[in-house]
Amino acid sequence: MAYFYCDFRDEDKQSRRGILVSILFQLSAQSSPCFDALSKLYSKNDEGAKRPTESALKKCLKDVLSLPHQDSVFLIIDALDECPDNTGMPSSQERVLDLIKDLVGLSPNNLYICVTSRPEIDIRTALEPLTSLRVSLHEQSGQRNDIIEYVSSVVYSDTKMRRWREEDKRLVIETLSERADGMLVRH
Repeated sequence: MAYFYCDFRDEDKQSRRGILVSILFQLSAQSSPCFDALSKLYSKNDEGAKRPTESALKKCLKDVLSLPHQDSVFLIIDALDECPDNTGMPSSQERVLDLIKDLVGLSPNNLYICVTSRPEIDIRTALEPLTSLRVSLHEQSGQRNDIIEYVSSVVYSDTKMRRWREEDKRLVIETLSERADGMLVRH
């Protein structure tokens, strides 16, 4: 299993290269044949003196996924919507979506991919044709309740906010919960 969180605060965690490197490192730590494939890539790049190209990283991942007798591989790409979709041609988000399409196109029986994202139209449009199962939590009452509970706990535990009038606290909780769009950033 390999997990990658697309973090809007870290450019390395918003790119196809970042995903490829992370997935390869994680898989190589769990399997000797995967480690061997990554080691070959390392050797081809002057023992790490040169940075491998994205296509070399992608080929290495494809080689790893097609190893004989490979156990099931689960790839989780979390918060895809945090990859920028407005800079570059193609954008970072489009490049990640292309990677996902390529991996799905390999069609190995042992590969399972889970992608999480807010339901942005461009992401839905790209992923829907690839999915065998789609679960939407966007408008689920449990998610909304979790957001309300989190915002309430912050409002009622923060030293400054505790001094606010009760109607102001309720207004903050209602407004943030309604406009959270399925996501709150915790620090």
